Amino acid sequence: MVYDLERRVLLWVGADRTEEAVRPFFTKEMGKRRCPTLQVVCMDMWAAYAKLVRDHAVNAQILFDRFHIVKHLNEAVDAARRDVWRQLTTKQRVRFKGTRWLLLKNPWNLNSKQQERLSTIVRWNSPLVRAWYLKESFQLFWTYRQPWRAKQHLLKWMNSAMRSRLESFKKFVGMLRSHLDGILAWTKTRLSNGAVEGMNNKIKSISHPSFGFRTAANFIAAIYHCCARLPLPVER
Repeated sequence: MVYDLERRVLLWVGADRTEEAVRPFFTKEMGKRRCPTLQVVCMDMWAAYAKLVRDHAVNAQILFDRFHIVKHLNEAVDAARRDVWRQLTTKQRVRFKGTRWLLLKNPWNLNSKQQERLSTIVRWNSPLVRAWYLKESFQLFWTYRQPWRAKQHLLKWMNSAMRSRLESFKKFVGMLRSHLDGILAWTKTRLSNGAVEGMNNKIKSISHPSFGFRTAANFIAAIYHCCARLPLPVER
């Protein structure tokens, strides 16, 4: 799916999540005349999409979506938690059970009981302390508006993550380094695909009343009808 983030409207639907499936959006839907007018393209870190934008929308700034970056960060925290879990005794696991969302939630969303339990957990286990503090310190990146300060913070954070001895965070750092330009673009552009997640959920719900569609073409037609703000026939 391709959306207009300003108007929050669906522009185009492809039948698959591949480079060849999405290429017609640029070559046919946008065309050579309109592709250079694209200014910002916000996407997840799917290499095929980035390649298409660089090939066709040469003037567009690629921005990797904040939602997906945080998702990968949370996956690194959860992987560190699972590594700790595997090393615990049966008795220790009883105390440790149910900690996943305590570690992943924003601190201001925790109630007093959850905050107390979280403080106990991070004092109890040093790998989790490192994972939790790395997660929280990374979030400061989103507050910077000066690109050089944001880059300075991110590079310093990546060095800390590499020294943390947490393999999941080392992998996360590798991903950040290979997508750095599209991540740092946040400081100037400040766009997010957050609204897209809601529209994607709406699209998922379209197939439920009909228990699916016989063909992809039928499903795509239903998606356009519900999400693309197509003009309705004029009554006579």
